[in-house]
Amino acid sequence: MSSSDPTCYTVVFESTTDYPSAAELRQSLEKGSDETKIDTLRRIVISTMNGNPQPTLMMPIIQYVMPSRNKQLKKLLHFYWEVCPKYDEQGKLKQEMILVVYVIQHPNEYIRGATLRFLTKIAKDSELLEPLIPTCRSCLEHRHSYVRKNAVFAIYAIYREHENLIPDAAELMTTFLAAETDPTCKRNAFVFLAHCAMPKAVDYIADIQDTIPMLDEALQMSLIEVIRLDCKTDASHRSRYVRTISELLDVSSHAVKYEAATTLTTLTQNPAAVKAAAACFINLIIKESDNNVKLIVLDRLDALRSRHGHVLDTLIMDVLQILSSADMEVRRKAISVVLSMTSSRNVEEVVLFMKKQLQKTQEADFEKAPEYRQLLIQSIHVTAIKFSEVAASVVHALMDFLGDTNNPSALDVVAFVREVVEKFPSLRADICEKLIQTLNQIKSGKVYRGILWILGEYIESVGDMTAAMQEIRKVIGEIPILASEQRLLDEAGGNTEEEAEVKTEGVSSRPKVLADGTYATETALTAASTSRLEAVKAASKPPLRSLILAGDFFTGSVLAVALSKLALRFSDKSQDEAATNAFRAEAMLIMTSMIRVGQSKFVTVPIDEDSNERIMNCIQTLSELKAQPAVHDVFLHDTKVAFSKMLTAQEKRASETKDAESTKAKIVQVDDLLTFRQFSKKTADEAIDDADDVGRATGSMEVHEDFISNLSRISQLTGFSDPIYAEAYVKMHGFDILLDVLLVNQTANTLQNLCLDFATLGDLKIVERPSVHTIAPHGFQSIKATIKVSSTETGVIFGSILWEGPNLAESCVILNDIHIDIMDYIKPAYCNEMQFRSMWTEFEWENRVNVNSTITDPRDYLKYVMKATNMSCLTPEGALSGDCNFLSANMYARSLFGEDALANLSIETTATGVTGHVRIRSKTQGIALSLGDRISMGKQ
Repeated sequence: MSSSDPTCYTVVFESTTDYPSAAELRQSLEKGSDETKIDTLRRIVISTMNGNPQPTLMMPIIQYVMPSRNKQLKKLLHFYWEVCPKYDEQGKLKQEMILVVYVIQHPNEYIRGATLRFLTKIAKDSELLEPLIPTCRSCLEHRHSYVRKNAVFAIYAIYREHENLIPDAAELMTTFLAAETDPTCKRNAFVFLAHCAMPKAVDYIADIQDTIPMLDEALQMSLIEVIRLDCKTDASHRSRYVRTISELLDVSSHAVKYEAATTLTTLTQNPAAVKAAAACFINLIIKESDNNVKLIVLDRLDALRSRHGHVLDTLIMDVLQILSSADMEVRRKAISVVLSMTSSRNVEEVVLFMKKQLQKTQEADFEKAPEYRQLLIQSIHVTAIKFSEVAASVVHALMDFLGDTNNPSALDVVAFVREVVEKFPSLRADICEKLIQTLNQIKSGKVYRGILWILGEYIESVGDMTAAMQEIRKVIGEIPILASEQRLLDEAGGNTEEEAEVKTEGVSSRPKVLADGTYATETALTAASTSRLEAVKAASKPPLRSLILAGDFFTGSVLAVALSKLALRFSDKSQDEAATNAFRAEAMLIMTSMIRVGQSKFVTVPIDEDSNERIMNCIQTLSELKAQPAVHDVFLHDTKVAFSKMLTAQEKRASETKDAESTKAKIVQVDDLLTFRQFSKKTADEAIDDADDVGRATGSMEVHEDFISNLSRISQLTGFSDPIYAEAYVKMHGFDILLDVLLVNQTANTLQNLCLDFATLGDLKIVERPSVHTIAPHGFQSIKATIKVSSTETGVIFGSILWEGPNLAESCVILNDIHIDIMDYIKPAYCNEMQFRSMWTEFEWENRVNVNSTITDPRDYLKYVMKATNMSCLTPEGALSGDCNFLSANMYARSLFGEDALANLSIETTATGVTGHVRIRSKTQGIALSLGDRISMGKQ
């Protein structure tokens, strides 16, 4: 788009299948009925808005449409005056506009007001406007407010362009403002004074200071804007403005309250004023119905807290009231603000409120109650770890949720309890006792694994070990498991193999096709036995026994390890040899029972090799109780030390992340010039509209682009032997792609009506229509195009160049394709393990990329993948350290459009390099394929 082209604000869909010609449109305007004229004029307006102005139709519209008395046609006509081209190619006002503005004295107030509005569009032409000045001034006294408000802006536009035409405009507006009663007219007049006569606007504020809270919302917003602008240049009125803004905090309009609170924090750092602004923000969040507004105001409140945390601590209970909102995003943001405001002075009140909210999620079944419960549990977890004095009061309350049907909530409780028992040794005995009592309420295998690990690590007394063993026997049921299940089958009518042989004689049978295509004989006895076995499996059983029979032998292996730890510690603590042997024998009986039943027909899935081996190792350890002291240390000490190191690593990473967020890079040079205001005493939170100073200080005003990186973004579109050489510089700018195309005429002929036409593939949309150019022999032409990007899909831009050469011969050159690099929209991000697993299960698109690289170090290949895909590694550094030939890591990234991308790298070292695979998952196919291509294009 060239600089002389008008800016396009709106594009309206226009059917091009049967669009009439200009002659047909003229005929419809001249001889058609009012309905036909309305349809025709609507077509012309849409065509003009889309870039086809139809200039030859302006005079017919003036001749045949303006005299009409149809109100709908009149209104549509004024829409046309808004969008039609008003200046010719030389930049001069078209003569037809004189006929348009002539109706400014029309008796109808709508036509007069719309014409005054039209004058603001043509305010550059002084010769046309000068005869209309008396009429514009007289319209300030019109009886209808619609005319008066448009007259104000018409005078404003004329005064801004030609001050000599209305030299007394400021005094005129001051007089008008004093006598006016309509709120909109007063607001428009005040805006005029704010931009053209700031001292008079300040004087007006001083005159009406006592009545400002009762004014109209629009006028109050304008007053706040003028106060900010005035404080930028003159601080003498600051104290008076603080009182005025404070009074606006109590008005009914939410928009005014928000702007007033924001402005108040820029005017003063007084704790009372800051607290009043924060209270206003909180009140807005609670009363506002729009969740997006709630989030915006919460961000503002959080920014205020970061600067005045000590002042806002007393408002934390008010912030907690925001949790009454039904939207989970609002609740999460509010919880994050609360956690940052929590201190030792208010932590007990905060935790008590959260416990009450947690209880409500159990009593009332409302929407997203499980998700809200999980959020509260996580928040209490963070608070209790940070403030040890409340850990004892919340840990027992949270353990009531271990049997929650919502598995994520119960897992969060387990993670919290596990961290508490490690960090607070004084609570271990009580927590272990409570966990033993809740074993029969657990429903999830993951929760069982967490509790069994805690019991195996932290039970110290002999009495607690005995109680734990008794409770484990209750939740696992009668042992041996296989014998008891077989007895149940026999009691249900099952038969021995000998009885089965006798009964099969004379029983009818029928052939059955198996899964592999072979035939088998099915008897009625077989079907009956199967149904009885299924009935035994479906019978009610203790919870841990049900998990094992369902095939959860991972939980069984964790139970075996926990029993081994308890038995080893029991032998160290107890002096009773008989009790020690009995405890050990019972533990070994449970382990062997799990292995036996895992190899039988009573389980849904046979026991896997890893679990079988793990349980056998535990049995061997207990059988060699005195012979292997080194194994005892592994069971009783090393695992606890490893967990302690993991917690330390997590705290270190969280601390580093917090420090990185709080530490900002300083990019101001030591010899940079400073304005005088930056030497003055700081009297507010932030500068008021000091955009230039802030931009100059941060370096954002001067964008220094690397020349080499710019060259790498240039794409050659045509060949050197083509009549036209074209190349494009591709620049990513937010959600837009800017194409700066250079065209070079390599012929000795003038190329006329040259049109550069682009088309796209993917979620790309071209903003502007192609314009027509003429290039001289061996001349240059630069053309810019903007393309909107709506998602992180692989995009392709292709096109052609059309022109007319000698003798108007049409020629064409097809351009090379431009492939859009999605890496400009992918940014590293972080999420916790639970969120990663949830998204991994949810996302349906997966791209598996095989790895066969010459890189020898797995960590080097991980760094390469992270660099190629702009992903961050979620696996802790401690898990990647050490000398090992295998490496598995999770990675995560997020696009500017909110799209998530997950990756799992699993590789091993071989003699030739690293081999393995990378699995990439996302909601959309494009991201998964594009990231896979980025990995494949590099080192393999």
